[in-house]
Formats: sequence, structure tokens, C-alpha cells
Amino acid sequence: MSGQIRVLVVDDSALIRDVLSRTLARDGDILVVGTAQDPLDARDKIKALNPDVVTLDIEMPNMNGLAFLQKIMRLRPMPVVMVSTLTTKGASETMLALELGAVDFVAKPRADGEGGGIEAFGSILREKVRFAAQSDVQARAHRAPTPDLPIKTAAAPLGAVIAIGASTGGVEAIRQVLSSIPADCPPILIAQHMPKGFTARFAARLDELVPVRVVEAQDRMLLEKGTAYVAPGDYHLRVEKSSGQMKCRVTQDETTSGHRPSVDVLFHSVAKVAGPMAVGAILTGMGRDGANGLKAMREAGAFTIGQAEGSALIYGMPKVAFEVGAVVEEAAVEKIAARLVAALSKIKAAA
Repeated sequence: MSGQIRVLVVDDSALIRDVLSRTLARDGDILVVGTAQDPLDARDKIKALNPDVVTLDIEMPNMNGLAFLQKIMRLRPMPVVMVSTLTTKGASETMLALELGAVDFVAKPRADGEGGGIEAFGSILREKVRFAAQSDVQARAHRAPTPDLPIKTAAAPLGAVIAIGASTGGVEAIRQVLSSIPADCPPILIAQHMPKGFTARFAARLDELVPVRVVEAQDRMLLEKGTAYVAPGDYHLRVEKSSGQMKCRVTQDETTSGHRPSVDVLFHSVAKVAGPMAVGAILTGMGRDGANGLKAMREAGAFTIGQAEGSALIYGMPKVAFEVGAVVEEAAVEKIAARLVAALSKIKAAA
């Protein structure tokens, strides 16, 4: 029993509670200590059972999942994985859940079997719960950010680009970085591990919150200053240069580092096309995706930065990047925008 991840499943459907419980218990390293049919039931069971991770539905009676999540993060911060419906409304609510402090989310299996059905869903759910159990939710909840003074300009010469990669915890980390980057910045390319159906809403939500324009990348879209391009779920994003213009390339070739979109794929393309005209950041996430690509960027003359351990929800991807020599420096998430902009200003001086 020791070493097992203790999970409380919260969903108003008895069928879904049963499916989630059996799915989670499959590999033996996760123990479902209880289930709850609504937030009031869950509140009592969190106190009694002290789970390591909670899986939480959004649509429930008595109190919806978002309101309950807000209470959890205020009163007893702990790792929460949202179990979301793959709809436009579900995607919007999921983005809000991540802003409120949920570690991650998984989309419920669709009736038509798209996305691999129950087997694929179960594998992803178990992986997300394992990642959540290793996350530092308490530290994030109690950190007091000390952002730098507002950045006045991020102007850079034509051909400069910013590349950002992240996984678990990245939705909020990317928002924090983009919030401090002025709208005169060079094009920003983003690879965030996220399934199909959610990245359009992620881009739209960022577009509402940050100074730069944010869009979901489309194939052969021209790169423009003041605009951030988010890799679509289940597609790789690369940058290419043709006829003197930089463009997005969006393709569905094989997964890289186990992911599509892959941070490595994006970073390698940036290293090749932009070289010393690029700056790159690797943010919170589990695994090693992005480390080799960021190293290629550094070796091509780009400034590279990793999110520091005390600041990252999961210090996995930034840790590997640091260990392989891919990052010039590490910094807390609220300092990363200023470091990227400072590096851009040096490109300007050298151009």
C-alpha cells in the first residue's frame, strides 16, 4: 500500500465514478480511497480521507466544479485534475479551471471513439494523476510573486522570434510570461502539450488576457510582430522561411519525444531558421520534451532560459534542459519575460 497515490474521484454520475475508479486502479500504483457525488460530499471526504490527488468533474449539482475548485485552492490547496467534456463550453471552463489552480485536465472519452476511446483515456488519466501527485501546488498557492517593473518595449530586428515550450502547469505559466511582454514584440511561437479541441480556446483565452495578439497557428500563416502562435492540439508547429518571409508550418507527422505538438520539434526549427535571432524559454512540465531542441537553439547562438525549480509547478522539463546544458540561465516565472526582452535588446544592438 505504501507509495500508492491516493485519489478521490468526484463526479455526479455513478457510472463515471465506477469507470474512473476501475481505470485509475488498473496499474496498482494508484489507490482510489473514495468517491463523491457532488462537492458537498467531496468536501467531507477530502477532510476524512486526505487524498493526494482529486479528480473533479465540472458539471455537478449543489455547486459546480469551478466554484468548488476555487474553494479548494483557497482553503486547502492540493493537486486537482479536471475531467472535462470535449465541447466548446467544456474547453472554456477547463481553461478557467487551470487559471484557478487545477494542475491538469483530461477529456472524457467520446461516444464516437475519436481520441482512442476508453483505453487511451485511461492511460492519459493515470499519467496525469501521476504528474499531479508530483506537482508543488502548495508552493504555487503560497508564493508571493515579485514582478519586475513594467517592460516598456520588446522591439527587435526583423527576423527575431520568441519560442516558448511547456507542459503540465504551462497554461498559467505561459499566461504569466505573455502578460509582461509588450505588444511591439517579435513573433512568439508556443508549443504547449494539449489535446485537440482545447488549443483554440487556450489561444482565445490568452488573447483576452495579455497585451499581444494570440491565435491558434495555421499552416503557412505569416509570422507578424506582436502576435503569438499556439501549436494546435495533435499537430506539430515549426517555423520556416521562404521567399524571405517567416511562416508557421503545421503538420501531423509522427510524435516526437512522445508528444504532438512537441516542444523539441518547435525549438529545432527555430534553431535552424532563426539561429542567434531567437530567444527561447522552457517552462513547467514533466518529462524531457524540449531539452534537446533548446540545446540546439543555444548552440545556434540563441538566448535560452528555463523556469527555476521553486517557481515551476513541475520541475521536469526545465530540469532536464538545465542538466543537458540547454539553458543560459534559470529564473522564476515572473522574471522570464524581462530576461527574454533584455536578450532581444542585445540582438537589436548587434544587428
